[in-house]
Amino acid sequence: EPCNGHGRCAEDLYKGIQSSDSGVRCDSLKLLADVSTDITFAQEFISRDGHSLLVKIVEDAHESVFSLAFMELMDHGIVSWENLSSVFIKKIASFVNAKVLDTSIQQVSLAILESMVLSSSSLFNEVKQEITLERLISHLQVTNQQLQTKAMALLMAMLLAGGEADRQNIIHSSSSVGDEMAHYLYVLQTVRLNHLEARMRTPLDSYNQEQRDMLHGLRQAAFEMESESGLSNERRRSLCAKEFKKLGFSNNSNPGLDLSRCPPGLLALDTMAYFASRYPDAYSRFVLENSSREDKHECPFARSSIQLTLILCEILRIGEPLDLVLSLKVMQVVREQITRTLSSKPTSLELFKNKVNALNYSEILKLRQTERLHQEETLSPPVLELKERLKPELLELIRQQRLNRLCHGTLFRKISSRRRQDKLWYCRLSPNHKVLHYGDVEEQTETPSIEALQEKIPVADIKNVVTGKDCPHMKENKGKQTKVLDLAFSITYDVEEYSLNFIASSRTDFCLWTDGLSVLLGKEMSSESMHSELEILLSMEIKLRLLDLENVPIPDTAPPIPKPPSNFNFCYDFSQAEQ
Repeated sequence: EPCNGHGRCAEDLYKGIQSSDSGVRCDSLKLLADVSTDITFAQEFISRDGHSLLVKIVEDAHESVFSLAFMELMDHGIVSWENLSSVFIKKIASFVNAKVLDTSIQQVSLAILESMVLSSSSLFNEVKQEITLERLISHLQVTNQQLQTKAMALLMAMLLAGGEADRQNIIHSSSSVGDEMAHYLYVLQTVRLNHLEARMRTPLDSYNQEQRDMLHGLRQAAFEMESESGLSNERRRSLCAKEFKKLGFSNNSNPGLDLSRCPPGLLALDTMAYFASRYPDAYSRFVLENSSREDKHECPFARSSIQLTLILCEILRIGEPLDLVLSLKVMQVVREQITRTLSSKPTSLELFKNKVNALNYSEILKLRQTERLHQEETLSPPVLELKERLKPELLELIRQQRLNRLCHGTLFRKISSRRRQDKLWYCRLSPNHKVLHYGDVEEQTETPSIEALQEKIPVADIKNVVTGKDCPHMKENKGKQTKVLDLAFSITYDVEEYSLNFIASSRTDFCLWTDGLSVLLGKEMSSESMHSELEILLSMEIKLRLLDLENVPIPDTAPPIPKPPSNFNFCYDFSQAEQ
């Protein structure tokens, strides 16, 4: 039970976690994990050296509540992380490295290690010795989103705290990610891209042999090289200039000048060299095809590559500081949260806080979509009134389609109590909509004629249509037919003493038949398929009707009818015309 008074509670739990009774110890630890979020209690418990006791317990055990309670205590920043022992770090790391372990333990352990890494470089070095990037990446490949997030948080902390050698692993994730996970991926991507800043801000040095070799490597990879040993210096320079011109450099006699502008600097040379070495066939084909084009159709490889690299640097914001707080999209959402909440005129700060928290990103997206529909005038009163007028006509269209489908008929499969599914039967409505004909058929039989179906039920005798667990054949096999429960429906007839039982092969057939039978009985159609089709038809019909009114504002209310004139003397007198 929750304890009263922070000091007394801290004392009781301090004794409880040392109890020899495993049940008392476990309950005390669970309660400790819950109440440790309170900073006053945390101060009381830490003043009794309770955190050191927890460290000792964690070193000797591996229950998740120990680690969770410890993490909650340390979150208050009362105790320094520097005081932790190597034994404790190795124990927590062993939970992360374990291949088979409760995910809740691993989540807390990852969070503890993240806090250690961020607190000091010495702790980072110890954690780095125990945790491999390969193991963290394996945690990113699980389906548990919370475990993925904690692993990504630790990976980011290690990459930010470590040197260049620790930053050579890239995380790939094809699954959808949550907001927190996306945040860490964004940070990782920004850190990786900003490593390119040095190359982006460095112009080509014509005296640097390595850079000159890279530049001439582009020329050599694009054209068949003839022996230049017998050529004079002037002839060799002329040949190089001609080939650099074909590559698309503006300064063909000194192509290094094209790479002197920063940005993109040497980063443009890196991208061109990467393309030429990684995709040599595509590179040479592109250069040769472009060199044979007319000037007005040319796409010079070098100039376009340099410009494209510059554009990518601007889009990816390479070299700009890591902007986590003032992210444009985030601030737009925050602005909208505040303005929308203030527009509702909250009467207290607490009410304001609750409304802001309730107005999350998904809610804002829904509101934006609704407002966009209003702007498109699909929700304006005149359009809604038009929709209501169109509904009866479109509902009648759906009714006719359902009846036509029943007249065509459907093949159903029998499911007996012995689970045999090898018998088939066919049911169809007569063209005059007065009789249901049904009967057994063989496998791969084409649509049977009405005469071939031996049994029949007059529509006038049908009393009701039931679905799901209310069907007689579902009641008889209760618990055995859960897979087909959503596809089952029955017709009751002759004062509900008899029934014809169906199991549709798909949800579509189920909706078509239940709607069609409802139409035969004079009832409203209620399937999700009907609602979806009606919405689609209404949307299409409205758009067609409003084509001539594009860019014409539609008022919400009809214009007022003017008052009648004081007299009608302006009317034409036909009697005088006849005279």
